[in-house]
Amino acid sequence: MKVIVGFLVIFFGVISCSKTKNNQKLISNNAPPYLYKELGNALGTTYNILYFSDKKITKIENSLDSLFLKVNRSMSTYLPNSDISKINNGDTTVVVDQMFKDVFKISKQINKNTSGYFDPTVGKLVSGWGFGSEKLKLKMNPKTVDSLMQYVGFSKLALTAQSTIKKQHPNIVLDFNAVAKGYCIDRIAAFFNAKKINNYLIELGGELVAKGKHLQKKTSWTVGIDDPNQTEKRTLIATLSLNNKAMATSGNYRKFRVDSITGKKYVHTINALTGYTQVSNILSVSVLANNCAIADAYATAFMAMPLELSQKILASNKDLEAYILYSTTNNNINSYKTEGFKKVLK
Repeated sequence: MKVIVGFLVIFFGVISCSKTKNNQKLISNNAPPYLYKELGNALGTTYNILYFSDKKITKIENSLDSLFLKVNRSMSTYLPNSDISKINNGDTTVVVDQMFKDVFKISKQINKNTSGYFDPTVGKLVSGWGFGSEKLKLKMNPKTVDSLMQYVGFSKLALTAQSTIKKQHPNIVLDFNAVAKGYCIDRIAAFFNAKKINNYLIELGGELVAKGKHLQKKTSWTVGIDDPNQTEKRTLIATLSLNNKAMATSGNYRKFRVDSITGKKYVHTINALTGYTQVSNILSVSVLANNCAIADAYATAFMAMPLELSQKILASNKDLEAYILYSTTNNNINSYKTEGFKKVLK
């Protein structure tokens, strides 16, 4: 579950997924640069986009809808006719598109960099624990977990020269939900760049890409990170200025499964190395990177990792910055921030 990252509410309010329709609004029309806002529904969540243009432009929602449709057709596990669903159901003839190949290669690299903590083949485990699109209705005990682990491991997959996916076992299930949303934002950013729109803030389901500045305020874009202790009233634990960076946030404190017999809560984060839901004091992770797909994937991986291992990876990768919130033994919230992240905090 991706934690929703809060925009400061100058332009955006809370949007209902079920009621919001895609629309464009020209916020400032007195003189260029013109400020536009795009908002709507996509990929099972909402999107909010602010951007400046030197000239008045027509709606771009058709282009956005076309992109969302392509991403869904390629990588949505909730659409039975998507490429990834066909592959998961055993179709070995599917020729995947460039987007699928991009996400596959990104996932392979980060799987290696995180020693297997990031693994898009945990689909059977995710469903087994009750968090996936497939309802397995399994009793998750050590024997069941061991049986499902034979289907886990990104090294058991290969992208062939013919652009098909080869699996060592037909029951291996791919799930790119922890990276595809970030990748989609990167594609939107590429679309704006091609249109020579160079000042924008794109948010999709809490993941962000910011480029340039808020030209009216002459400042970098300002965004916020949700407070893990919030209840019904939404509060922020931090605000930061973003410029030419992507940010993704992941957390385990909002979505969980309750065992109907024992009443025990299982958080949704799955440890691909053990097969079990992760019991951890990590509350949320926000990652800054040069693109949102990478930030998205690392935010997911760091949720499952011990803090010390995340710190080690961050120290060795200068393109990553992170803000990690964790609970202490007396239920207080503490934080770890890389030096680069400290610089953008307000």
